[in-house]
Amino acid sequence: MSSIASLFSLHGKVAFVTGASGGLGRAMALALAQAGAAVVVAGRHAARLQQTVDLLTDAGAAVHSVIFDLADHAAGVRAVADTLARHGRLDILVNNAGLNRRGPLLDSTAADWDFVMNTNMTATYVLTREALRPMVAQGWGRVINIGSALSLMGRQQIASYVASKHAVAGFSKAVAAEFGRHGITCNCLAPGYFNTEINDSLTSVSGMAANITGRIAMRRWGDPHELAGVVVFLASEASSYVTGHVLLADGGLSAAFVLPEIE
Repeated sequence: MSSIASLFSLHGKVAFVTGASGGLGRAMALALAQAGAAVVVAGRHAARLQQTVDLLTDAGAAVHSVIFDLADHAAGVRAVADTLARHGRLDILVNNAGLNRRGPLLDSTAADWDFVMNTNMTATYVLTREALRPMVAQGWGRVINIGSALSLMGRQQIASYVASKHAVAGFSKAVAAEFGRHGITCNCLAPGYFNTEINDSLTSVSGMAANITGRIAMRRWGDPHELAGVVVFLASEASSYVTGHVLLADGGLSAAFVLPEIE
């Protein structure tokens, strides 16, 4: 029987994390590195991605970066191939990168819809497909698709984002069903509201942050480091019999009907 510590160890594993230029992606990449994995960090912004590389290097991790736009699916295929050429294996894929386009549905266009879907869902499909090939050959793999609390519920004026995150959850279950017999798990990690730059457009609206906070059971937003243990769990042997699961990390937002406090 393995020790508890060894169950969470990622020594000898290679992880690929998209959207690692900051926020949740950077925090998860650091967590995987601290657990012992060699980490490939991917993103669009070279300067910000270098900050992630420097952070992981300072932590003693083996890390290198690949710069590409997830909307360029051919570049994603090349990035996975480059990882295999460099490391000879790929064990953990974290499909974290995503984007949003806000506005009333009646004012939106098919181009708006495609813009969100192309990155949030189609890129997840392409990278997962490519990563699964070596994982099947190895007989072991972990695919962690980053969904959202909105993978399970709706919200106004971000229809394409909500649809894409529901699709990520469904896709994760389909991959779990097809590849479980190969020793591969696929799960959807669904964060709620975290203090990251992607939410700046929300927090800049007067009263919005407080309004959202009042609907969270824990009465606060998450900090990116609070995903560290969750992502290591899903990436390691600690979760060896967990697949096709949507794991919410949202402070109780989607599980509790929170009423305003009565003074």
